Amino acid sequence: MSTWIYNVMTLTVGKSEPAGSQRGVQDVHYNESILLKQLENCAEMLTKAERFELLGPLYRLIVPIHENKRNYDALSNCYSHLAQACNKIVEVSKTGKRLLGRFYRVAFFGSAYFEEENGQEYIYKEPKITSLSEISERLHLLYAEKFGFENVKMIMDSVPIEQTNLDQKIAYIQVTHVIPYFKNLEIDSRLTEFEQNHNVSNFMFETPFTKEGKARGNPEDQWKRRTILKTQYSFPYIKKRISVIDKEIIELPPIDVALDEMRQRVQELIDVALIVPTDAKKLQLRLQGSVCVTVNAGPLAYASAFLDPALSPQYPDNKVEELKDVFREFIKICYTALQINSKIITSDQQEYQEVLRENYQKLCQNLSSLLGESIWPDEQVGNFKRNSAALFSAISGANNHTSVA
Repeated sequence: MSTWIYNVMTLTVGKSEPAGSQRGVQDVHYNESILLKQLENCAEMLTKAERFELLGPLYRLIVPIHENKRNYDALSNCYSHLAQACNKIVEVSKTGKRLLGRFYRVAFFGSAYFEEENGQEYIYKEPKITSLSEISERLHLLYAEKFGFENVKMIMDSVPIEQTNLDQKIAYIQVTHVIPYFKNLEIDSRLTEFEQNHNVSNFMFETPFTKEGKARGNPEDQWKRRTILKTQYSFPYIKKRISVIDKEIIELPPIDVALDEMRQRVQELIDVALIVPTDAKKLQLRLQGSVCVTVNAGPLAYASAFLDPALSPQYPDNKVEELKDVFREFIKICYTALQINSKIITSDQQEYQEVLRENYQKLCQNLSSLLGESIWPDEQVGNFKRNSAALFSAISGANNHTSVA
């Protein structure tokens, strides 16, 4: 038995006698048996939890024990289980049907009711696709039974709370949906959905606002408050909630909001267009929302607000150039998506495809006017027989996963 395996066993289940003594040898075998059983139980639980990616490291502890015992039946089962896990990873990556849970920020206000929890924030991990209304209703019922229905009030928006404005006779619970947050360097190493939902301790939610006090406004007036929360421990955890120990608030000015929204649109199109097999319904919904040429809504609204030569000088040159680059990527991925859609549509959708193509051409023309350049030559706009592989190559520089700086 290798030294590192022996160390793992002794640290896990203890060691009562020197390993060289007869009693010590018996204890090692006994402890080894206990450790093996615990590791195999862990493998079973990870499979049930659909955390297939963790089985490889776990079996790297189990396999040497069976090898030491020459237990080839057990080894066969181990490798069979690993093969099934790898197949499952491939399957859920293609279908997107694995749901690893959702996260919510829950804050409690009301010293008369919550005492030491007054003003405390937690991140809750909820199973599958638990909605905001579901967790809010559950928490409301839980605390209403404890404090009385008339004494509990839910706060359903994510605006900052000023406790001095709250009724001291009421217990307030604020629930906000949050997502895992990673800085640019970290997201580069978290390439899969599993990696972006495992061992996470930083979360984010965003709140739109304007300087006039309204939540929503025109693109040139729209700000966004990004709140980043750090938890005491990482999820998954032995408990379903972990306390928040640090908070950072960043306010994004309008042009940064436009950059953020357009980058997200580009990524959403990449995610739906370049995944095989293609989900036709999702692809068409993304396309329809992307190539709309309405000036007061969608991508063209951002372009009109920040890239118009008459308006752009009032914004930082580097931000304007960044936004132009994002729009160039946006046009490329829209074109790729249109080509893919043309190959998967049914015969009765030809007219719909033509409408999308015409809208795309109008979008290109509008953007060309705003950018002062032909962002897509007319002869290429009308030609949908171009090999899509060339376009895949054109956007290959884009990240596969969104990140927040």
